[in-house]
Formats: sequence, C-alpha cells, structure tokens
Amino acid sequence: MQNTSHISDLLSQENPSISFEFFPPKSAEASDRLFSTIHELKQLNPSFVSVTYGAGGSTRELTHKLVLRIMEETTIPAIPHLTCVNHSRAEISEILSGYANAEIPAILALRGDPPEGSPDYNRSQDAFCHAADLVSFIQNFNRETSNPRKSFGVGVAAFPEGHPDTQNRLKEMDHLRQKVDSGADYICTQLFFNNYSFLDFRDRCRLAGIHIPIIAGIMPITTKPGMLRMADLAAGVHFPAQLQRMLLSAKDDPVAFEKAGTDYATSQCRELLAEGVDGLHFYTLNRSSATTQIATALDLGQK
Repeated sequence: MQNTSHISDLLSQENPSISFEFFPPKSAEASDRLFSTIHELKQLNPSFVSVTYGAGGSTRELTHKLVLRIMEETTIPAIPHLTCVNHSRAEISEILSGYANAEIPAILALRGDPPEGSPDYNRSQDAFCHAADLVSFIQNFNRETSNPRKSFGVGVAAFPEGHPDTQNRLKEMDHLRQKVDSGADYICTQLFFNNYSFLDFRDRCRLAGIHIPIIAGIMPITTKPGMLRMADLAAGVHFPAQLQRMLLSAKDDPVAFEKAGTDYATSQCRELLAEGVDGLHFYTLNRSSATTQIATALDLGQK
C-alpha cells in the first residue's frame, strides 16, 4: 500500500490541482475497461481521484473495493464518497475504520440521494440528516485516532447554480458555511457550463468567510443522449447558448458532436485557469478520451 499525503498537502501545490471522478463498475469486463482508463489518466499526474457512492449507499462494497484497488495498484490517492442516507453511526464508524487502516487521504462527505424508488424516503431515520453532521463525525473520528496517518481530510460538495432543494440562495450559503465550520478542508462543485456562475459563487464564498480550496467540477459533453440525461440528473444546471450553438452545429454527426463538446470544455477550463481556479475535477463517466484531449490542449498535469 502506498503512502499518501493529507488532502490539504495535495491541494497546496503551486499549480492548480487536477482530479478525476469514477463510479464503481458492476462487472469484471467494466472493471478492466475502467482500469485501462485509470492507467491512461495516470499519465496526467492527478492530485487525486474520487469514487462515487450510489444512491442510498447502494454501491458501498463496490466503492470500497475500487478505492482500495486504486490505492494498491497505482500511485494515485483515492478519495471515496460517503453519504448520510441509510446509515447508522455504527456503520459509518466501521466504514471509516476500514478506510483509516488503508490510509485513505480524505473522504468526500455528502448528504446523498435517497434509495432508488423511494421518493418519500424519511431522512429522520438516518444517523446524520445533513452533510455537516457527517463532517463533524469524521472530524471526531480523526481526533480519537492516535495515528495521524489514519486520519482523513474532508471534502464537501457545492452547487454554483443552486441546490435544487434550497431555493433561498442566502440560506444555501449558510448551509455550506456550516459544513466548512464543521471541519471541511475543501469544496468540490457540481458540474457547470457557465463560468460566470462558478466565479460568482467563488466570490460569494469569500464574502461569507469561506477560504478553503474550491475545486471546479467539469463534465465534457460527448454524446447527445448523455447531454439529455445530464439535463435530467443535474437539476438546475444551465446550458449556455454558446454551448448549445456549438453542439447544434454538429447536427447528427457523433464525431463532430464529441469534438464540439470537448472544445467547449477546453475553452471553459482555459478561462477558469486564467481566473486562478484552485483545481479542476473532471467527471469522466469512466472514460479518458475527452479529459485527455483537454489536458493535452492545456498542458495540464505536467510536472
């Protein structure tokens, strides 16, 4: 098992961080494809990668196995997502103990989505109703360990264009501040396509006294079905006219469509880098092509 640094060290480098998100594969074939992707993206020297956690904790074991395999077979620090939904304190403690023994550098603490098919899920039965409560619990776990190598950094999520469950944007910032005050070390945003939304969000964070690193979530659009699915899943995300114009120009040519989406994401990242973004986090959908093209065009990951 490799030795890893605390997330604060990983994000304090001179250059902006670059990181990737994967989801746990459900078959041996999909797993082989994913590790081919990981080895390709490893050449970009990412600061870390993260692994998602299915709705209601549905991929708990798969997430755990993938995180450990990445740590064992590569030199990349792996950060698991962990959600509040459908978990007791004892279960969370067990999960944290397993990750501590593996010297995982950080946890991305999320409130999480309810189990699929349970729109009326009662969150009051969970040990933690809010991400801030989970952040506090993880930091208490850290304080109780006598080995700093077995403590975690903590990341939290944010929504530059607004959380769908919180229409009051002032309250939304209060909720984010609660997560930071509970011990968050960094923020990773939901995907967005309008850089103004991110830059305005960053300014509002600073005005609210939030000064931890804010990593921008980037997802290149590479297929028309993927775009439509994204619009359903990422509630509230705006699709700027410029992006739509570029994608519409591709008509029904899938190669041209992928190029248009990748070109837009490249331009988006170039502007964010010029604005001094702390880091870029790519939602890869377990593929490497678009991310590699963007990184190559912008000389990302070069040491």
